[in-house]
Amino acid sequence: MIINRLIVKNWRNFQQINVPLRERQFIVGPNASGKSNLLDIFRFLRDIAKAEGGGLQKAISDRVGVSKIRCLSAGQDTEVAIEIHIADTPDAPATWRYGIGFHHEDHKHRQTYLTHERVWRDGELLLDRPDADDNRDPDRLTQTALEQIAANAKFREIGGFLRNVTYLHLIPQLIRFADSIQGKIIEDDPFGQAFLERIASVHPNTRRARVKKIEHALKTVIPQFEKLEFIRDNAGQPHLRSRYSHWCSNEKGQQENQFSEGTFRLIGLLWSLLESDSIILFEEPELSLNIGIVSQLAPLISRMRRNKRCQVFVSTQSDVLLIEPGIDGTEVLMLTPSEEGTIVKPASDFDDVCVLLKNGFTVGEVVLTKPTEQLSLLE
Repeated sequence: MIINRLIVKNWRNFQQINVPLRERQFIVGPNASGKSNLLDIFRFLRDIAKAEGGGLQKAISDRVGVSKIRCLSAGQDTEVAIEIHIADTPDAPATWRYGIGFHHEDHKHRQTYLTHERVWRDGELLLDRPDADDNRDPDRLTQTALEQIAANAKFREIGGFLRNVTYLHLIPQLIRFADSIQGKIIEDDPFGQAFLERIASVHPNTRRARVKKIEHALKTVIPQFEKLEFIRDNAGQPHLRSRYSHWCSNEKGQQENQFSEGTFRLIGLLWSLLESDSIILFEEPELSLNIGIVSQLAPLISRMRRNKRCQVFVSTQSDVLLIEPGIDGTEVLMLTPSEEGTIVKPASDFDDVCVLLKNGFTVGEVVLTKPTEQLSLLE
């Protein structure tokens, strides 16, 4: 399953969003346009759906309240709303639709209440809140049905799908200097502090198969890369070890604390693609990678994604990442800041972009160039 349409009102930078989504979706825009905030919509839904330690109130509290979530351009409209359509393919009718809206009760109590929660399956409305029970007991509206096992039996599949949303922005230094930092791991480990333990927790047969696939992928993009393996040291601690063909035969290879930042980030990205069968969120995966590897990221993501049929969202500032000829305008969301909040549209909605793509330019050459450069290309 994938989310094939996203509809949003008053979320952070965005006063309105209503866009179709593809299995592989790239998000581009200037700094502070809201790329991270758009990805956070999916993390927010995951946090609501969590079986333990989640729920609406926790998800909002983690984001410092509705006042920090609500778009500054919302005016007198206090409601924040999100609706997703879930289907088997991008162009298929939605099997599921899930929508919620919420706002503060008032400025004094700052309690968050649902304004609505609705669920459809194959066009049939299964849930429509507030209902009679909510009207008799308004405190029920502090929780979604999605987070309550007793209330979500008819649409539990949505919760399972959203709970598997994966976000990984691996920071190698947090692993290299874990003993020195001695910091607690952030909930859901978004920065990969426990990445090695995450690998170690997988069944050995599954782990070996995934490491072998990652090794094969690394051989295609890293010169002279030969071998990647999972090992444990004498104290039982998990490690990754790599070898390169130009080293002497008696060399033991490098452990992860000797990996380049780019190699480590790439391993994290590939592991996530093999691990998830839901939604994967990557934020600027081109960081620390040389231009040759960045140019191969999009096709690599496409190949690895097919193993699990997951949906991948990638925010990027790199035109090189988008040079793959197979990327079309529907796979790119362009974020354009305006006085009324950031506007989100597929690149295929822009006539000038479509003209350039039809004339052989790649998405990277078109959508991340300056407007004046685009005009010169059209001449």
